[in-house]
Amino acid sequence: GAGANTKIKTLVEFRDSLVVVSEPAQPEFKIEFSRLVREAYYNRTSVSEYGHYTTAHITFDKIKGQGRPFLYFTKGVAASEVELDPYTGEIKVLRVDMLMDVGRPVNHALDMGQVLGGFVQGMGWVTTEHLVYNDNGLLVSHSPSTYKIPSVQDTPRIFNADFIVNPGNTVNVRGTKATGEPPLLLAISVWTAVRDAIASARAVNVAPAHHTHATAPSANALSKSNAEINLVQLAIPATAERVLRGLSPEMFAQWELPATK
Repeated sequence: GAGANTKIKTLVEFRDSLVVVSEPAQPEFKIEFSRLVREAYYNRTSVSEYGHYTTAHITFDKIKGQGRPFLYFTKGVAASEVELDPYTGEIKVLRVDMLMDVGRPVNHALDMGQVLGGFVQGMGWVTTEHLVYNDNGLLVSHSPSTYKIPSVQDTPRIFNADFIVNPGNTVNVRGTKATGEPPLLLAISVWTAVRDAIASARAVNVAPAHHTHATAPSANALSKSNAEINLVQLAIPATAERVLRGLSPEMFAQWELPATK
């Protein structure tokens, strides 16, 4: 017979809607997936496996400010162009050019989706997703009508993204790097473009009947524009109300916007 140390290989396969279990010298056992889940539920049997991973080589002394707090670094750069409506404060992202370090991409389409999606999510962070609390500390911007996430219409009209293939990362599987969260931070370029557009509009006195682009002002207004940029106080998220206050601070000075806590 089999010894105590003999390893028996069990193979579990999904074929169509069936779960097939195979063992050496044993007939296959087949069961419908829906029935398997139902039986496991009724018998209180877990069909999940859990794993835990501890990142190696991570040490950091907060007091001394020394150590290695991260396993690796991800780099990226983005440039954004926006258009502001001086009547409504609406922001349109006209163009985004982005370059992202993804290590060694395993699935180009998947990584691209993560990079683009992460950036758009970041756009929501810097432009629309305003957390508002009442006097009792309860969140009131908690529904689709009060909490504004980006929609398809908010995506950049021109959206260019490319990868930096960096084979130097040897600690992850196949040299991959995170592609979901890092691009989110690159959306800060949208916020800075909005701030620069407000500063440019105030420097060259653009009439409200015209849209304002985040492009450089004329040479005569350049020095004033640089000074105006430092005067523009624009909180995150740059909502339409805050854009209007930035464009015409005297006109909308009486507005008391809810603070983000």
